[in-house]
Amino acid sequence: MSALRSDLQMTVDRIFGAHCDRPVRESAEAGTWPAALWQALEQVGLDRAALPEAAGGAGMEFEDAMFALRRSAYHAAPLPLAETMLAGRLLCAAGLAVPQGALTLAPVRNGERLEFLRGVSGATVRGTVRRVPWGDVCAHAVVAGVLDGKDVVGLVSTTGALRGTEKNLAGEPRAILAFERTPLLAFAPLDGALARLETEGALCRSVQMAGALERALEYSLLYANERVQFGRPIAKFQAIQHMLAQLAGQVAAASAAADAAVEASALAPDEFAVAVAKARTGEAAGKGAEIAHQVHGAMGYTREHNLHYSTRRLWSWRDEFGNETCWQSRLGRLVAGQGADALWPMLSRL
Repeated sequence: MSALRSDLQMTVDRIFGAHCDRPVRESAEAGTWPAALWQALEQVGLDRAALPEAAGGAGMEFEDAMFALRRSAYHAAPLPLAETMLAGRLLCAAGLAVPQGALTLAPVRNGERLEFLRGVSGATVRGTVRRVPWGDVCAHAVVAGVLDGKDVVGLVSTTGALRGTEKNLAGEPRAILAFERTPLLAFAPLDGALARLETEGALCRSVQMAGALERALEYSLLYANERVQFGRPIAKFQAIQHMLAQLAGQVAAASAAADAAVEASALAPDEFAVAVAKARTGEAAGKGAEIAHQVHGAMGYTREHNLHYSTRRLWSWRDEFGNETCWQSRLGRLVAGQGADALWPMLSRL
């Protein structure tokens, strides 16, 4: 790990250690915004870490920004850091200014579309979108669609658009937003805007799942060495060692896939690398969470243990922005579309 990356990890861990304890997570699931935590992230510029300096960013490399996001998932941070990074990157790619504060984006579900309309006083957006991450607390949403036959990205206020709020398995809010010819505060063309939103989202969720898996492995190793059965720690039993080795393998595979996708997506998301990452981290999320709970036994299924903060996020994130089946299908279409001669070069560059 480089000195810069080490300092970044120390800063991120310090912030989450001070402002992201169990009471903060529990109150966030109950609907309380973690203001102190978000303010601490803003003070060091982590909310804008994925933006270039010219756009008001912190001047980090994209890989470092994604590392910070990964550590936020490691700490089960109950706030829309991924969504804010992603929304800001989309705005920046379209040449639009990025507003201050937490941001969300829409649409995020397959098949949902927003209608962009040209009016006398400017462009507006119309339509209902569901499962919008943190849509009940973010003042602005970045939206993608088609206007005058061109793919566009726009910025819209969420004021008055909230029609209901659900929660995912992790207790994170997922809002229903209804726009009724709501004015676009800004908009600009961006090729493949909807596809880019989905691919960027899949990349962020892959990075987050890699971080949550690391935490689940750490919890499992700690518990296996502390829990004594038949006079010795259960980590001394071959069956448990085998389970921990399997879990470590899933974590390593997910980390490698996510890292490769981040490296390939510094300027724009690489669809092939992201497809591999989302498919592999999603698979690891299912298998890894299962093994972690097996290692913990009955204790792992209680709210008293912190394991569920990681595993509930794994179960939630694997289905968002396309599950592993969705991305495996896309991966197959990508490979088939390139032809047989392109298969080996495609695989060898990962």
